[in-house]
Amino acid sequence: MAAGALEAAEDVHVMRSPRQTGETTVRVFTPKRKDIDLPMRTLYVLPVEAGAETRWGDPAEEIRKLDIADRYGLVVALPTFSTLPWYADHPANMSLRQEKYLLEDVLPLVESSYPIETGPDGRLLVGFSKSGWGAWSLLLRHPEVFDKAAAWDAPLMQDAPDRFGMEPIFGGQANFEQYRITGLIRSRAAMLRQRCRLVLTGYAGAFRAHHTAMHNLLVGLAIPHAYRDGPQRGHQWHSGWLEEAVSILVTGCGTGDSEEPHAERD
Repeated sequence: MAAGALEAAEDVHVMRSPRQTGETTVRVFTPKRKDIDLPMRTLYVLPVEAGAETRWGDPAEEIRKLDIADRYGLVVALPTFSTLPWYADHPANMSLRQEKYLLEDVLPLVESSYPIETGPDGRLLVGFSKSGWGAWSLLLRHPEVFDKAAAWDAPLMQDAPDRFGMEPIFGGQANFEQYRITGLIRSRAAMLRQRCRLVLTGYAGAFRAHHTAMHNLLVGLAIPHAYRDGPQRGHQWHSGWLEEAVSILVTGCGTGDSEEPHAERD
């Protein structure tokens, strides 16, 4: 804990959105330190499970343990989703609009309730596994809304909605293509070359190949990014990956992180 830090304050907002099938919440952690410049940036910590499920650990508990709000001078927002979150809008089901729920319900709630930056420079995203996918897809689809996104142990090279509970959320290949990370990376390459906005840290096991392939794709497109091949950790919130990811998001790509190779550009 940083010198002079106090335990962060914590609020729980209950929401009813037409874009979700049931009641959801947004848990918000705010720093108690008095030496933080206003307005603050917001870190959106994206869940990997529906509702309050904790099969892969409790993100709220990890946020408290690391004291992220006070240590980094951030407002930390942790929303829940009524169904398995893949951060996509279903093409037909109006109550399964996860992307719009985050953009049109969660962001306005947080930004109307706390002294935070309301432009893209004030919004950071972090997640792992499916929520790592979500963090990157939200940034890539809405670069005018979010500043940076960090993913840890995420299936970023997935090319079809055929695993991990994806199909009921995406509703088919055609809609999935609108969110496909590899396609978004290529279409946004010119914009992404301007500065480091993507963070890609370690792995738990199966998704290391995805990370290596994504790193190679970014290098080939001359897109700067922060990259860590390891260490290997457990596939859960409490395995130690979150602190590194947040630190890189807040401090930016340091020496040796930003990949700007001499490669043929698309």
